[in-house]
Order: sequence, then structure tokens, then C-alpha cells
Amino acid sequence: MFHQDKDRLIAAMDRELKKIPGVDWSFSQPIEDNMEEAVSGVKGELAKKVYGDDLKVLEAKADQIVSTMSKIKGIQDLGVFRSLGQPNINFEVDRDQSARYQINVADVQDAIQTAAGGAALTQVLQGEARYDLVLRYLPEFRTTKEAIENIRLLSPSGELVSLAQLCKIQEQDGGSEIYREGNQRYVAIKCSVRGRDLSSTVEEAIRKVTAQVQLPRGYHIEWEGEYESQKRAQARLFLIVPLTILVIFLILYTMFRSFKWALLILANVALAGIGGSFGLLVAHTNFSVSSGVGFLSLFGVSVQTGVIMLEYINQLRARGNTIENSAIEGAVLRLRPIMMTMLVATLGLLPAALLHAIGSDSQRPFAIVIVGV
Repeated sequence: MFHQDKDRLIAAMDRELKKIPGVDWSFSQPIEDNMEEAVSGVKGELAKKVYGDDLKVLEAKADQIVSTMSKIKGIQDLGVFRSLGQPNINFEVDRDQSARYQINVADVQDAIQTAAGGAALTQVLQGEARYDLVLRYLPEFRTTKEAIENIRLLSPSGELVSLAQLCKIQEQDGGSEIYREGNQRYVAIKCSVRGRDLSSTVEEAIRKVTAQVQLPRGYHIEWEGEYESQKRAQARLFLIVPLTILVIFLILYTMFRSFKWALLILANVALAGIGGSFGLLVAHTNFSVSSGVGFLSLFGVSVQTGVIMLEYINQLRARGNTIENSAIEGAVLRLRPIMMTMLVATLGLLPAALLHAIGSDSQRPFAIVIVGV
């Protein structure tokens, strides 16, 4: 039905899942999930972590961030990793009531501890092993909120007083799972980017979230996941690309002993980059680290074709031909070997450039850049 087209499959599943209220989802693969969790600790292409102390404040700010990012083009599969949601019964001892019945606060706390979790009275020794002997109320006196409220304590006056009279008892949502990193609590927000390049999408999200979501003192946001990995990779490319061009220039100079010929061949590298960019534009593919590596490979192929052409033109000039005749004859006679060199790379990578199946996301941009030339 979808002809192994991953994008069409995701779009169809997304339309159906949106009909289910209150459900967050994302589209991924097991290996991708494991890699993303290893990088950011969150199963999601992009992860935003709001750090702070109060879980309620963290979730409220996470909801504000989701509301802001949902209006940004390209952001998909937004969801919050919830920390709250575990029902808890909170007992707050009313000290005035305890003083009225002359019951110590510690006695009230001991009663609650014995009912809910059990109190260790002594230890049982079995050889070198030691086990706590725990006293706990029977299930019928502790399995419900009402049963715990009816637990009675004996006051010095001989009156039996229930916990409901000594405590303010409330049922509230507490932390079901508390995420920590760097000795701080955090709530994570995951999302994906589709139909737009990753870098500009996340940078727009950072600008809008910074402007619209005000965090209390002691709270901060970190952006992790593939965006962080891409920034690291781009920083390396900004170092590697100039270094590669410099090395190519030095090799060409040692070969031709001329700055003019070396710069002429490097101009061929710049023109080849136009073809790779046009290929990405036609294929509606955003620039990524994979396509950046493709451009590096393209530099090598372009230099090879330039060297073949220029070397033959110089040979013709050495035989006494004019520059114009040498250029025309060299272009005609060297067309076949240059075409053979380019077709080997183009036809070899054409299947990868046309592939849309699962797992093609990393290899297709690389292939498109080479084929686009």
C-alpha cells in the first residue's frame, strides 16, 4: 500500500493516532531508540530537559514549552515524560488536635508508619544474614484510605482517638517516576522534526521558548538529542572542510608547481558544490551531516576530473597548440574518461539516492549529493 515509503507510512499512522485523545507517540526504530537514549537519556529524536526542584513547576513549564513548540513548523510527535500521576495519601499531623488529646506527634507518625509500611521491631539472625522482623497492621486495617483514617490511638485520658481526628488527610498526585541528572530533578520533552531541516527548526524553537516561557530562579532548560550531536558534527566539519581544501591545494601545487593551476582546479570544486546543492533541492532533502560528508567525497571526485582535464590540456600546449585549441581538444578528448569516472560514482549511488525505505535516512542525503553533480 505504501510501496516501502517510510514518510507515507508515518503520515498515515500519525493521522490515525491523532484520533486517540491523551496519548503521546513517536516514530522510531529499536536501534535508533537505543542510540537516542544513550545520547540524551530520552527516547526521542530531540530532547528538552527542564531542570529544577518542584515537580509541579517542572511539569507546568514543560506544558508551556509544548504549547509554544506546537506552533512551530516542522515540529512533530511532541510529548512530555510525566513525573506526576501516582496517587498518594498524605497525612499532615494537626498539632493543635494532638495537643488537645495529649498525644505526641511521634506516636501519630508511628501509627501511620506501622499501618502503611510496617515498623521494624527486632532482627532475625540466620548465620551471618540479618533480617528485620516487621510489625504491620492486617490488610483490612490498611488497604483503603477509610481504614487508615479509622485507626485508633489511646490518649492519656483513656479516650480512643482516630487518625482522622489527628491529621489532615488528602489524596494527591505525587511522583510516579522522578528523573534526575547532575543531582537535579528534570522533566523531559521529546519531539521529532519532519519536513524541515533540524538546525533552523530547533534554533527557532529555542528563540520562541526563551521569549515566551519564563523560568523561576534555579530552573533552566537544556536542548539535547540529535541537535546537540549535529552541532558537534558541524563544529568538526567547520574544521575538517577548510583543512581538506588546504591539503588538496598543497597537493595540487606540488603537482603543477603553479598557484594558478591549483586555484583553477579548486574552482571546479566550488562549481561541483552547486550541483550537489541543486540535487538536495530537487529531492526536497535538508542539509545534514550525512550530506556534508557527501560534499567532502564530492571534493575528491571533482579534483580528480579537474586534474585529468588540466593535465591533458597542458600536454597539448607543450606540443605547440594554442590555449584555445588545447582547451577545446582537451574537453572533447577527455570527455569520455571524465564521464566514465563520474558515472561509476553516480550509477553506483543512484539506488541509494532513490531509496525511501526504513533505514535510508542516513545514506540517502550522502548519495543525493554525489548523484546531483
